Amino acid sequence: MEEPIKRAEDMGINVEDVLISLISRNDPKEEIRLRLELARKYMNEAEEYLKKGDAVQASEKAYKVAEEIVKALAEKFNLEEYQKSLREGRWYTYLLVSASSKLSQKLGDWVLSGWDSGYSLHVWGFHEAKLTVSDIIPRVEKIRKMLEESEKVLANDFH
Repeated sequence: MEEPIKRAEDMGINVEDVLISLISRNDPKEEIRLRLELARKYMNEAEEYLKKGDAVQASEKAYKVAEEIVKALAEKFNLEEYQKSLREGRWYTYLLVSASSKLSQKLGDWVLSGWDSGYSLHVWGFHEAKLTVSDIIPRVEKIRKMLEESEKVLANDFH
């Protein structure tokens, strides 16, 4: 299974997104639930990497938290960006940026602050590997707040 997954990822296909979409095809709320569950998992992993002093991996896991939250919220509010991601067959970064802006106007600055922190970690902490653990901690805190606030917004979708 590793080879087909690697080939798909090399082609720009987010395998997790594809699987989540297929699993939740009959129940759209399931996609939101799965994305929130993934965000929690990534936050736990980011915290574990921080404890180990691994700024690079902690950065990427924290970014994944922000990414999953934006996707879940965009779906909940059926944003144009969510619809476009369905048509395109994937989430492009510009769609996430646009969705985070709209969600921030609707829900509060915590969305944009979390997204911007996550994207900064993705670029400078993960790809460029230029940030230290002390550099990323304040950004991880913003992402943690994003996760906590999004759980409040999404809680009604599962009860």
